[in-house]
Amino acid sequence: MKILLAGGAGFIGSHTAVELLEAGHDVVVVDNYCNSSPRSLERVREITGKDMAVYEADVRDKEAVKNIFDREAVDCVIHFAGLKAVGESVEKPVEYYRNNIDTTLTLLECMKEAGVKRIVFSSSATVYGEENESPYVETMPRGSCSNPYGWTKAMMEQILTDTAHADPDMSVILLRYFNPIGAHESGKIGEDPQGIPNNLMPFVSQTAVGRRDKLTIFGGDYDTPDGTCLRDYIHVMDLANGHLKAVEYAADHKGVEIFNLGTGKPYSVLDIVNTFEKANGVPVPYVIGARRAGDLPSVYADASKAERILGWKTKRDLRDMCVDSWNWQKNNPNGFRDQDQS
Repeated sequence: MKILLAGGAGFIGSHTAVELLEAGHDVVVVDNYCNSSPRSLERVREITGKDMAVYEADVRDKEAVKNIFDREAVDCVIHFAGLKAVGESVEKPVEYYRNNIDTTLTLLECMKEAGVKRIVFSSSATVYGEENESPYVETMPRGSCSNPYGWTKAMMEQILTDTAHADPDMSVILLRYFNPIGAHESGKIGEDPQGIPNNLMPFVSQTAVGRRDKLTIFGGDYDTPDGTCLRDYIHVMDLANGHLKAVEYAADHKGVEIFNLGTGKPYSVLDIVNTFEKANGVPVPYVIGARRAGDLPSVYADASKAERILGWKTKRDLRDMCVDSWNWQKNNPNGFRDQDQS
């Protein structure tokens, strides 16, 4: 199949490109590089030894996206394109609603005009909100999101669901991610956030490599075994494999299907820090700070549906996640910007 990756140069998109190419699929990437680097795609080519079509374009730009659909015989779309920093979404809600919802509407309009009937959407566990309790199950209703980023994911899920209901030939797969960390085992691609990281692992690895003096852990007094928040961390290559399984499932599927992609096993923030130090033999200085608004004590998945229907199951453990994260960071202390200096 030929699969269009909207936002395919980012952290999850680039690792999914590797997985798809190595499985024999053709890949088309569209990205405006607002929070990614074209160098990630050069590295994808190095890892796989395969080429792909790459277009620099804003997925909100209908004319540009339509031209891509006219040039490429796309079979399926994976929608990664979106702004994703929770804190920033609170500060810039209009930008988040405009960007994330517009990308979705533009893709759906262009898909309809091109006769493309399959889409896999990069959703999030944030849509479960605060009303539901872990482990989250796909049959739970969406809850009240605590930030505009989460609301955009919930709204995009609804837009995609309504579109599928209006067209019985559509296949919509909603993948609800938990906490992706790790990197490709080659160390050539990994998480490279622009500016201040939004997620825990880049803070840990950047502290270990010396880019930051210390890690601040938000809250040490939660009702958890060690007082820090519990999260379902999943290796990004396991997550990428979930997209491969979803794309192949969508080929013979119609309607809407939701899958959690997580390990089903929660780890605390201190579990991450301690495992990272032990596995890699490097110190990660940290301090316990105040709780962060909107953080829940425990968030983890019931991922049994994905195993049952997609035949998908995680293969990598927390140590693998920490080792691969450090392998990426130590070889690329400044992320993809190191390539400019080499």
